[in-house]
Amino acid sequence: MTAEPDFSGLKATFLNCTLKKSPDLSHTQGLVDASAAVMRKHGVEVDSYRPIDHDIATGVYPDMREYGWESDEWPDLYPGILESDILVIAGPIWLGDNSSVTKRIIERIYALSGMTNDKGQYLFYGRVAGCLITGNEDGIKHCAQNVLYSLQHVGYTIPPNADAGWIGEAGPGPSYLDEGSGGPENDFTNRNTTFMTYNLMHLAKMLKDNGGVPTYGNRRAAWDDGERFEWENPEYR
Repeated sequence: MTAEPDFSGLKATFLNCTLKKSPDLSHTQGLVDASAAVMRKHGVEVDSYRPIDHDIATGVYPDMREYGWESDEWPDLYPGILESDILVIAGPIWLGDNSSVTKRIIERIYALSGMTNDKGQYLFYGRVAGCLITGNEDGIKHCAQNVLYSLQHVGYTIPPNADAGWIGEAGPGPSYLDEGSGGPENDFTNRNTTFMTYNLMHLAKMLKDNGGVPTYGNRRAAWDDGERFEWENPEYR
């Protein structure tokens, strides 16, 4: 029998990109809480919040106050993301796509992607990410592929089965936490959420125990200094 894993020492951040400010009921939060509860049982330090509760400016720079915005809380929030081994972006489906809050958060994460870590790699190397999607219309896979592509593009490592979600019947109907929705009892959703959660923890621990992603061939600082890691331009004839 496989021994129960120890994930103590890991830190995770869940960003619930609902359009509803606290304390209004967020169905997405129900799925976030289910995943976060598994992590906490294994000693993972979990932080969870709704970006909509914060004054986060629109833009693709680390601090939009430098670009005409009077207020921007993002510079106060992103250090917590950088301190986390695991990032889970969660959000609802609207018109078949991710919420405007989800898109804003990804844009602000992208604003940090040109920075490098102390090894000279892009800043998010050595961290893992996944996503949770809820709604009562089709679009889980479409929304998930956008989130996961964006996060791997900036340097996050994506484990297998790194997305999960729940949707009701097409058209107006009950949402995840509504009485009689069947959401919290849905075996497909529960299985995928569980697999996603453990795969995030497994991969985060593997990376942390091994010092992150090996540096050879991916250090931006070295490339800028002229190192080409055996790269040769193809010879055209």
